[in-house]
Amino acid sequence: MPSYRPVTATLRGLEVLAATSRLGSRASLAEIHRLTGFDKSTILRMLETLEHAGFVVRDDDRRSWQVTGKTLQLSAGYDRHRAVGTIVAPALAAFRTTVGWPSDVALFDHDSMLVVETSREPGPMFLNRRPGYRAPVLGTSLGLSYMAHCGTAEREAFLARMADDPAPWNDLARNPAEAERAFAGIRERGYAEMSPSYASREYDDMISSIGVPIMRDGRVYAAMNTLYLLNALTPERAVATLLEPLQAAAERLAKDLARNDPD
Repeated sequence: MPSYRPVTATLRGLEVLAATSRLGSRASLAEIHRLTGFDKSTILRMLETLEHAGFVVRDDDRRSWQVTGKTLQLSAGYDRHRAVGTIVAPALAAFRTTVGWPSDVALFDHDSMLVVETSREPGPMFLNRRPGYRAPVLGTSLGLSYMAHCGTAEREAFLARMADDPAPWNDLARNPAEAERAFAGIRERGYAEMSPSYASREYDDMISSIGVPIMRDGRVYAAMNTLYLLNALTPERAVATLLEPLQAAAERLAKDLARNDPD
């Protein structure tokens, strides 16, 4: 048990910093408010504090905020994602060559899926997704496929943490019975699909994805997706043509990760 109650102001400041990073050039007061649900005056106070500390800068032309390079210091001691990214990179490149669509591999990291490697390339489907991007768990096929296959205690703890997050895809966390039905359906089908609310907000309903767990002997190491354009494939056609090679690639990655796992 912690010695003290969490410092609310610190938690809010960290959430504002995370939202600013996630939004990139779109990090206006209105957008940060939409993600966090905090009062705009509180957000402004947090941003000005973070600016004083050197973690964000104000872009007066765009009326927005951006994180600075100093934020990289916050992850200097964390390198598991780099090791996993190195392991999975060749397989992701080969998968893209085979199917023609890009993919991501992500690790679950407390409240997000941390993208460790991607085969997206500059162009219409890149959309500023690079290794290090934190994708919402219940909004993405990466997160939903991971959460459907992880342990019950881990899943329940995550849902409890996210129940107060106002993002629309977290409605699932506010209804545990519905969430369990959704996860059971994912396990039965063998794949997850991107949340419609996330597809609408991030991709203007032009892109979707299917995702599968990277798991071996009951242990979920990560998750892998493949993205596709909805004007090129229907969801049904995407599953028919992409799921089998996606599952095969995930199985190979699971073997590679298990072989390199120090545990």
